[in-house]
Order: sequence, then structure tokens, then C-alpha cells
Amino acid sequence: MRVNGVELCVQTFGDSSDPAVLLIHGACASMLWWEEELCVAIAARGRFVIRYDNRDTGLSTSYPPGEPGYSLADMVLDAVGILDALGVSRAHVVGRSMSGAIALALGVDHPDRVESLTFVCTTTGDPSLPEMTPEFLEASSARSPSDVENIVTVLRAYAGSSPYFDEEAVRRLAVEDVARTVNIQSAMTNHFCIEFDAPGGGFADLVAPVLVVHGSLDPVFPLAHGEAVRDAVPGASLLVLDSVGHDVPRPVWPVFVDALVRHTTA
Repeated sequence: MRVNGVELCVQTFGDSSDPAVLLIHGACASMLWWEEELCVAIAARGRFVIRYDNRDTGLSTSYPPGEPGYSLADMVLDAVGILDALGVSRAHVVGRSMSGAIALALGVDHPDRVESLTFVCTTTGDPSLPEMTPEFLEASSARSPSDVENIVTVLRAYAGSSPYFDEEAVRRLAVEDVARTVNIQSAMTNHFCIEFDAPGGGFADLVAPVLVVHGSLDPVFPLAHGEAVRDAVPGASLLVLDSVGHDVPRPVWPVFVDALVRHTTA
């Protein structure tokens, strides 16, 4: 799909006449990490689910490693362009990890396009909040001999001490992701190089209903980050996923889907 001057790979699930749910993943992650089975489960509850490859991931436009030709503001306009191309006037936006910033910018700078917001394992960025755990920093710095094993290593670190890490399932997706990605080195580095030039306001400026979803064992943004997002938005609610790290593992999908469907019901 040609959007905002670039090619973005977009996939939808369900009936386009149902309320739209736009799933935006975090740094380095293609749309595959919003697992197809999860998207189908959400669509089966009467939602038109949209997932896509951000720039530099999957089949979308790629830039040289370390030289992204875009900023966060461009990624925000990409999301708006996808809604335009699909004829969606307003969507329930779900931003995960780094893409919590994209969701925030959509809610602040494009409130007319946002029906509700869900922030998954993300942060306000307050420097006084707890830092990444030493165990995560050590585990995530390890390097493996292949791109697939590097992804598995990083996602194992994201899971932290959670009992839900499914190495076999993660490796299957990692193999598929590496095979379809235009430039895996760009995918693994460029989102960390972009300028965060959006939004034009903060969490307190949001007017759409907000749900915060956060793992109790998140080693990247410990639970206090999720609590801070909830506290920053008047009327926001927080769903704590018990024994979950910096991810949304299959065993908690029923809880996550139930909460998302309730949140996106007018």
C-alpha cells in the first residue's frame, strides 16, 4: 500500500463495517509480532483489525542501517494514511512499547481520528521511574551467531522471569520475520535512531478513553511505568497481566482480548 510517500505492508482481519482496531507494534517489530491468531481472535469479537509493518520492518520501505530517512512524526502520519486508505474515519488505536509514542501522538495531534487508545507495555518517559532491570540489560546485550537467534535472545530477555516464554513459537515467527524483512539490520537498528519530534502535547491532553495494559514482571518498563501512564490520563484504567514481561504471551490472550473488546465497545 502506498501511504505518505512510502510503501507499507498492511493486513486486515474481519469485517470492514465493524469498529476498527489499529495495532501498532514497537521498535524493530514487524506486524507478525501481533500474532495472526491474536488478530483473528479480536476480529471474531466484532472488530475490524488492522496490523502493519512500520517503516524498516517486514515488507515496508527500508532505509540504510543507521540512516532512517524519517522521524516519529512521519510514522504518525503513516498510521493516519493507512486509515485514510482503508476508508476508516476513526479507529481504536493500540500502541505497544515504543509505539505508545505513536499512539499518544495520534491521540494528541489527530484526536478526530481516534475513538479510544490502548497503551501496551509502554511508558511516560519520566526519568524518575524505575530503570530497566540489570538482568534484562545483561540478557539483551548477548549476541548470537544468526539473525534468528538474536531475535529469540532479545525476546527471551523481554519475557524476563515470566513463565510464559514459548521459545519454539518465538523461533518460528523469527524465522518467518527474517525471511520476509527487506533489511534485517535496518529493522534491528533504525527505530533507535529516529528523532522523537511528536506529539505536540502529553498524556494529560488526551480526550479519548484510555486503557493501559502492563505486565507485572516487565523488565524493560517495570510496572510503575504502566501505573504512571494510567495516573497521567484522567479516567484511564489499568489492566495488569500477572506474571507477564514486556510482551503479550498466548496464555493471557483471552484476558487481553476481553479487556480490549470491553474498552472498544461504545
